[in-house]
Amino acid sequence: MDAKMSFGADRAHALAMFAAIVEQGSFSAAARQLGLSPSAVSRTVDRIEARLGVRLLLRSTRALALTAEGQSYLQAARRILADLDDAEQQIADQGAPRGRLRVSAAHSHGRLCVVPLLGEFAALYPHILVDIALTDAVVDVAAGQADVAVRFGPLADSALTARKLGETRRVIVASPDYLARHGTPQVPEDLHGHNCLNFDFRRVEPVWPFSRDGRDFALSVKGNIEANNGETLGQLAAIGVGIARVGAFSVAQELADGRLVPILEAFNPGDVEIIHAVFVGGASVPARIRAFVDFLAARLSRSKAAQAA
Repeated sequence: MDAKMSFGADRAHALAMFAAIVEQGSFSAAARQLGLSPSAVSRTVDRIEARLGVRLLLRSTRALALTAEGQSYLQAARRILADLDDAEQQIADQGAPRGRLRVSAAHSHGRLCVVPLLGEFAALYPHILVDIALTDAVVDVAAGQADVAVRFGPLADSALTARKLGETRRVIVASPDYLARHGTPQVPEDLHGHNCLNFDFRRVEPVWPFSRDGRDFALSVKGNIEANNGETLGQLAAIGVGIARVGAFSVAQELADGRLVPILEAFNPGDVEIIHAVFVGGASVPARIRAFVDFLAARLSRSKAAQAA
């Protein structure tokens, strides 16, 4: 430490010591609080008064009293020490994972893939308060509506930073009971005779993509129920209502236990959706955001629910 830095550190130490003397009411009490000897505390005050050329404290065997200059010095010391504490806290907040973290995720993916990981994340980072909102609406991260949003598919051009978390492919599924009652489609065109459950997203006509002999094509399908998330469509398919085309993650458990089976796999075009975390990037990304995005990327990239089934 050079002379200027040492002098600055000594002055900050002296300010804290002077404030402690006034708060404790005596040199000896301040010395006990600071773990110093009373003589060391007294010498520090003597040096401050000698440097300033004024008396700060009137000392007697019974009590200490502040002079007018001492009162001004105390006010300045408290203000400087408070500013120093604030500056250190701000820097600590940038460097250490702490504070409130607002996360937005889609209903199905959030419930099935993100929420089950939060217990582990909370154990790893106990000073981060996770505030998660599950919604299929696209929140405005740039406007501060969330710190991190988990999104599927192509991303709109923006100034946001995107980090790949994983991927999932679409799969067409039906329950064994439904197929026993209505027959198993052998080619995509067979779907015209089935109840195809669809998303209620705005578009001209529901179509499902397929591939045959190296060529991709789209097939119009119809059904009597629509929903805004794949988990709901998967549940409907699992109870035999119809056939659904959903993200593999949303029906991973139903496929694993046999309540749903994949169909028309030979015609699956391999349409993979990339899962991203989006957030406001730059050099000053808070540590809590970096920690959460790194955590999700590590967990979801190796999760079978987030990978192509």
